[in-house]
Amino acid sequence: MSSPAPAVSSAPPPAAPVAPGAHVRLRYLFPGWYAIVMGLCGLALAWHRADALLGEGADAAALVLGLLAAGVFAVLAVATVLRGRRHPEAWAEDRRHPVRHTFVAALPIALLLLGTVGVALLGPPPSGAPPSLGAVAAWMAATAWTLGALAQAGVTLWVLSRWWHPASAGGLAWPGVTPALLIPIVGNVLVPLAGVPLGQTAWSLAQFGVGLMFWPVVLGLIAARLAVAGPWPDRLRPTAFILVAPPAVVALSLLQLGAPVAVAWALWGMALFTALWVGLQTRRMVELPFGLPHWGASFPLAALTALTLRLATPGTALSVLALALLAATSLIVTALALATVRGLRDGTLLVPEPLPPVVKG
Repeated sequence: MSSPAPAVSSAPPPAAPVAPGAHVRLRYLFPGWYAIVMGLCGLALAWHRADALLGEGADAAALVLGLLAAGVFAVLAVATVLRGRRHPEAWAEDRRHPVRHTFVAALPIALLLLGTVGVALLGPPPSGAPPSLGAVAAWMAATAWTLGALAQAGVTLWVLSRWWHPASAGGLAWPGVTPALLIPIVGNVLVPLAGVPLGQTAWSLAQFGVGLMFWPVVLGLIAARLAVAGPWPDRLRPTAFILVAPPAVVALSLLQLGAPVAVAWALWGMALFTALWVGLQTRRMVELPFGLPHWGASFPLAALTALTLRLATPGTALSVLALALLAATSLIVTALALATVRGLRDGTLLVPEPLPPVVKG
C-alpha cells in the first residue's frame, strides 16, 4: 500500500521583513550622525597639514574632503529639520536621554569645523575686495565658524546644566558617563583653530578656557565610572577613541595661539599613548555590528594625524609616522563611509538600536 501524500498547508508563506519607510527611518536620525561631518572635516584638516610633505596635491585632497563634508552637512541639516517637524517626540527623547543628549553638540561642532576647514584653505575674508567666488566662500566659512562657536557655547552650557539636577530628574548618572561626554568639551577647544586667523583671539581664548577647565573633570568622571560601574555597553565601545581628541586638539589650538612647542610635544605624547591604549580594543570594536558609534574613531584619529603632521619636518622619522597615520586614517574614514552607505542600503542603519538602560537613583 502506498503511503498517503503529505498534507500541503494552504497558509501563505511568512512575509519577508520590510525595512521601514523613509518617513519612519527619519525618526532615528539622531544628532550623532553629524559625527560623519566631523570625521570628514578632521581628515580634510589633516590633509591640509600634509602640504609641507606632499605639496599642493594635499590641499586639493583637503578641498575635496571639505566639499564632501559640506554636502553631507547640507543633507543632514535638511533631514534634521524634517525630523523635527515630523517626529518632535524623537527630538525630545534625544534631549532627555542620559547618553544621547551629549551628541547634540555634534551639530554645532560640525558647523564649526566646516568654518575651520574653509578658513584653513581660503584664509580670512578679504576686506574691501571686489565680490568673487573665493571671497563669498571665505565669508561663508567665517559665518559658519561664528555660528558654530556661539551654538557650541550654548550647547555646552545646556549639557553641563544637567549636572545640577538629581539623577532621577535627568541629571548626571553613571549610564551617562561615557567618552561621549567629551564631545561638547572638544568643541570648545577647537575654536582657536580658525578664531585666531579671523582676528578673534580673545573670544577664542575664552571659549578654549571652558573646554580646558572641564576636560580633566570629565576624565575623572570616566575613570570613576570604570571603577564603580564598569565599562559602558559594547555598542558604545568605539567611542573610547574620543579620549584621543582633547590632547590632540588642545595642542593644535595652543600652537595656533603661539604657545611653546614643548607643550604641544607633551600633549602629542598624551594623544599618541591614548590612541595606542584605546587601540588595544580595536579587534573587539571591529567584531561589533557596524553602527554610528564607529564614527567616533574618525575625528580623534584625524586630530592626532594633523598634530603629528604639524610637528613633523621633512626627512625625519616623525614625518614617516605622520604620513603613515594619514594613510591609516584615510583608509579608516573610507571604510566607515562605505559601511555607512552599505548600512543605509541594507536597512541596518536608521533603525531602533539597543541603548544603555536609563538607571534612576
